[in-house]
Amino acid sequence: MTTECPRTPFHGSYRPEDCEFLLTPIEANYLTIEEKERRIQSGEAHYSEMIHREAPPSAEYLALFERLCEHYTQRLAGEIRELAAQVVADAGRSERPVTLVSLVRAGTPVGALLRRALVDHERQPCRHYSVSIIRDRGIDSAALDYLLDEKGVAPERVFFVDAWTAKGVITRELRQDIERYNAQRAHLGKSTLPVRLVVVSDIGGTADMAATYEDYAIPSGILNATVSGLVSRSVLNDQVPAGAFHGCVLYQDLAEHDQTQAFVERISAALPADAAAGDDRGDERRATQQALMGDMLDKLKSRYDIADINHIKPGIAEATRVMLRRVPALLIVRDECHPDVQHLLLLANEKNVPVHIRGDMPFHACSLIKALTESKEVA
Repeated sequence: MTTECPRTPFHGSYRPEDCEFLLTPIEANYLTIEEKERRIQSGEAHYSEMIHREAPPSAEYLALFERLCEHYTQRLAGEIRELAAQVVADAGRSERPVTLVSLVRAGTPVGALLRRALVDHERQPCRHYSVSIIRDRGIDSAALDYLLDEKGVAPERVFFVDAWTAKGVITRELRQDIERYNAQRAHLGKSTLPVRLVVVSDIGGTADMAATYEDYAIPSGILNATVSGLVSRSVLNDQVPAGAFHGCVLYQDLAEHDQTQAFVERISAALPADAAAGDDRGDERRATQQALMGDMLDKLKSRYDIADINHIKPGIAEATRVMLRRVPALLIVRDECHPDVQHLLLLANEKNVPVHIRGDMPFHACSLIKALTESKEVA
């Protein structure tokens, strides 16, 4: 049912030095996207208990991914380099490694790239681990225990990493669950963890460190397993033994389509020697983003008569997730001619999803999940 040792890190299709997944591979019990959606919305199962089979990206979709890579490699490399400088400025230089804890899966490619920037350009020792966080289930405490108690990482040199923020749900989950985790550890006289979330794009205005507050098509955000080590999103069901890391499925059948290491090498090769100066108006920008996001969510909820705020997925990356992994009702884009939304329009055409244009959105795209039942959904 699982690997012999319930706490055995693995690398997926990453180089060993780039990433260690703290996950438990399990056998795949695939459901269709439609059945998964039905169970989520009926309250029959939590989204984390189920998984569907990921299809390989089409040649046309991969061509759009390549186009985004060509367009944004220099930008993303510069942003990763800037984040590395921010991390060092916050943690200070030391022979003790920085520990990056990326959030599976979107954070994983960013964590791998940030490790490269820290080691190769900041000359700062760094280890990168990727762990599960699940909405309403929290972060994987077994993985955190492993890092603190078995690996002996320095808590003050731990940074959590994700690719983007949207509504801020995962940020709140991270903060609340680490607070709970720390309280339990403090009661036992054990070390605790600070919560510092580092992201590339902070459109929700909820991260501690960000390279940009703009919504743009980070290339890794439009693919799933094939840019994330051939690893699924995390799973937490009765296949995962007590005390083990959260589960995952390994998509070895997608190996011939894998872009993981090529993407890391491509962006790493473009990392600049020096970091650009960061935006010193972080608090002001975060407050602005939170206000813009909250206002637009209210407008969308009212305009489309949406009862469950979880059915609104703002930003290019979140909209893409809906188109690939959920049952979409509607795709909304700010400008249908913008190159960053072409992959979304392709998916909408393939799935017969209607498209609306809304030029006043502070982000490029938003997907609405189709309400199938009287929803009890919390996912």
